[in-house]
Amino acid sequence: MAYHHSQQRALQSGIIIEPKLGLLILGRKRPGFDPEWGAEVTRRIHATLDQLPWQVYVPSNNITDPPGLQRALQSCRTEAVTVLLVVQPTISDGRLAPLLSGLWSDPVVLWATTEKPTGAMISANSLVGTHVMAATLRQLGKQLEFVYGHPDDAETRAHLRRSLAAVHAAGQLKGRSYGLVGYHAPGFVDFHADPVFLAEQLNSHLFHMSTTELITMVGAYSPSELQSELEDLLALGLPRGDGFGSGSDAGQGGTEIEMQARYYRAFRDLFTEQAFDAMAFRCWPDLPTQTGHWPYLALAKLVSEGYPIAMEGDIDGALGSRIAESLGIGPVYLTDWLEHTRDSITIWHTGAAPFQLCNPIGSETGPRLGVQFNNQLPTVVEANIRAAMDATVFRLWRFQGRYFLASLEGRTAQPDCPRMATNGRFETKELDVREWFEEMMQLGMPHHLCVVEGRHAGTLRRVGRLIGAKEV
Repeated sequence: MAYHHSQQRALQSGIIIEPKLGLLILGRKRPGFDPEWGAEVTRRIHATLDQLPWQVYVPSNNITDPPGLQRALQSCRTEAVTVLLVVQPTISDGRLAPLLSGLWSDPVVLWATTEKPTGAMISANSLVGTHVMAATLRQLGKQLEFVYGHPDDAETRAHLRRSLAAVHAAGQLKGRSYGLVGYHAPGFVDFHADPVFLAEQLNSHLFHMSTTELITMVGAYSPSELQSELEDLLALGLPRGDGFGSGSDAGQGGTEIEMQARYYRAFRDLFTEQAFDAMAFRCWPDLPTQTGHWPYLALAKLVSEGYPIAMEGDIDGALGSRIAESLGIGPVYLTDWLEHTRDSITIWHTGAAPFQLCNPIGSETGPRLGVQFNNQLPTVVEANIRAAMDATVFRLWRFQGRYFLASLEGRTAQPDCPRMATNGRFETKELDVREWFEEMMQLGMPHHLCVVEGRHAGTLRRVGRLIGAKEV
């Protein structure tokens, strides 16, 4: 079964929301500068936005005064706009900036357009007007993204899309409900979740529940309730690796697969019933000790479907996954930093990588069912991460009272040796990995990295800036 990330259920279930743009066209009550040029630029702005894959809502074609701005912003809220794009084809009233700051809590994107390339007369003053607004908003503490250029310019369009996506992703972190099942894994204090910090930094709530509650949910489903989950897991067509048994008391799927169906259903139900926007859970030692099964096939399927969920109680790892999914660059492989050289990192973890980032199912090192490397209990997904893939590793974390965000671009390569569980290698020429590791360690960076396909460090840094994280 091929896995296509566009089919993810997290998006369909409303856990991950696609951007919806609100276009505010700030204009003038009286004609000024070159109104024909301003009208032409406005037409080109609309044409550019029409090419984006997102909905665009335009509350007014000419917002000129405070009442008009108030009506437009209220209309955007009613229409569930997630990203506000503010343009001034010709310079508008700078007194609208403080009102905008007070009435719209999320960051905004300001887009300044160019002057008419012919004639001696100043035609628009768009950059000046946008500069005034940007300076005012920043002095008021407002986070923003800034774009400059003509709508027909390819570089401007790429910049615009990055900025819009970054503002959307930053907004998708705030005012949310994050679930923590259990606690961080024993000794992994670097993952410790602080509900007060989440409330102060992201205006978000940490909902804490016990692993006993999760285990009770896992065991409560009747076999008939799990039929759909069992069929979906079997349809993956994952071969059985060394040491993986078939079970004998649960029909076609076996005991092992039935337990993964139970885990999968329980995690899905928690997202739905508790309205979690991201979730982390304590897997070891609780789950395999009490149930005899690791939940990693269920976890691999969930992350492959776009769910922002992390093992070992790593809430900030789950937030990294939510960032990537909101940007449309997921899924995320949450990996240990196993070892490194001057130009590479061994990206290895215990067996729950998204299928899209692995070698194909059915290939020699593609996903296969296995047992955990340490205690030989089922079920993990053993696989190699695809080689020759542009990739970005990044991490969001808390240190000394604020968020930090680090990112590094590179390319995946063949692992240097076979390993159980999930095995991969990330290479980069951007810096000396050994020195970078020491710098990040001094800043308290936790030992999990988020890995995504593609080169996205610039966009991720924008998201970090918009939520007040320090870039490193």
